[in-house]
Amino acid sequence: MSKVTLGLVQSRAFANKDESLREHVRRIRDAAARGAQIVCLQELFNTPYFCITQDTELFNLAEAVPGPTTDVLAPLAKELGVVIIVPLFEKRGPGLYHNTAAVIDADGTVLGKYRKMHIPQDPGFEEKFYFTPGDLGYRVWDTKFGRIGVLICWDQWYPEAARMTALMGAEILFYPTAIGWLPSEKAELGAAQHCAWETVQRGHAVANGCFLAAVNRVGTEQQSEFWGQSFVANPYGEIVAKASVDQEEILMVECDLQAVEDFRRIWPFFRDRRIDTYAPLTKRYIDEQS
Repeated sequence: MSKVTLGLVQSRAFANKDESLREHVRRIRDAAARGAQIVCLQELFNTPYFCITQDTELFNLAEAVPGPTTDVLAPLAKELGVVIIVPLFEKRGPGLYHNTAAVIDADGTVLGKYRKMHIPQDPGFEEKFYFTPGDLGYRVWDTKFGRIGVLICWDQWYPEAARMTALMGAEILFYPTAIGWLPSEKAELGAAQHCAWETVQRGHAVANGCFLAAVNRVGTEQQSEFWGQSFVANPYGEIVAKASVDQEEILMVECDLQAVEDFRRIWPFFRDRRIDTYAPLTKRYIDEQS
């Protein structure tokens, strides 16, 4: 099977986790009924984007992964015969939390999880207060519908993360996301910020010869206006489908995975990598050399 249909669920936040889970179950069913084979939810899908402020009470939103949410969605994946990517706030242990995505195969098996590696700290994005950097490394999974990799939001800005995941054979890179504008910046920088976000990911698709799917949220939460515009790019970096700025929707996209092989044959970037020259990448910064 070379063709796979993606269902990217672009959503607002809900009043509580139970309501969010019920609504997302309905949307997963809708996506599957429309032909989706891999359904990806947005970053921290079942909570508001709580990292806008620092509040220890908000740690109560976390749960084990696997845990209560995957216990609901794993049987659903089996029933519908779809792969589901489930981004959650993970409680690993006392005082230890991660921004995590579980991957459930079409037979209901929880294949594993990825813990977000790059953790931002900006006004309105106070993630270092909540999340420990991931320690599971970059991950790929052989699902019923293709070999996929999952990275999360801030990971989007790091070509090393995309490269490592692609080098393990990922045919599609998924980026569950929660990114938007602050009112103090939107007028001056809003268009440029969105352009940068979209462009860097299109570059990851090209540099690695794979499909890339970014799944963002919509709506305003406190001062953060999430910009939606979930999209899929093909190996040439062309946007083949894109969601709206402010509407909840399921973006349905068919991807022909044969395009990954075809692209890498004519532009064999992996073949021509000079791996003998890349050791300095492990340094924080390359200081002036004598």
